[in-house]
Amino acid sequence: MLRGSEGIMTENKKRPNPVDVHVGSRIRLRRNMIAMSQEKLGEQLGITFQQIQKYEKGTNRVGASRLQAISAILNAPVEYFFQDAPREDGQSPMGLEEEAAAPLVPDFMSSAESMQLNRAFMKISDPKVRRKIVDLIKTLADDGE
Repeated sequence: MLRGSEGIMTENKKRPNPVDVHVGSRIRLRRNMIAMSQEKLGEQLGITFQQIQKYEKGTNRVGASRLQAISAILNAPVEYFFQDAPREDGQSPMGLEEEAAAPLVPDFMSSAESMQLNRAFMKISDPKVRRKIVDLIKTLADDGE
């Protein structure tokens, strides 16, 4: 924190705000879930893919009207981008156990493997088969520990 000209504490401009980083990661997650490229999203918004990259990293803050447009293009409610966002005091909205596992979820969900796995899984219409696949993955994960 830096002290501004009026004596008000302001954030260091070199470090992205955690909420901006979170919103950007949710944009990336949703974009990947629907298999849309940064270039395609940028075209629909009338901006470059480099600007999309900056939004997704939290380097540039997404304005309200731009977030509303992104929401419409990605077919997700605006609230989706703030789901599980860090609180203003920097604390996580989750409990301690969830907080320890939280970094794994965005990393996994933004990977190519997770997108392939998700798309293939969603094509399985039989709920019993889906349940067996989940059980298999849990068994394999337990064997790895």
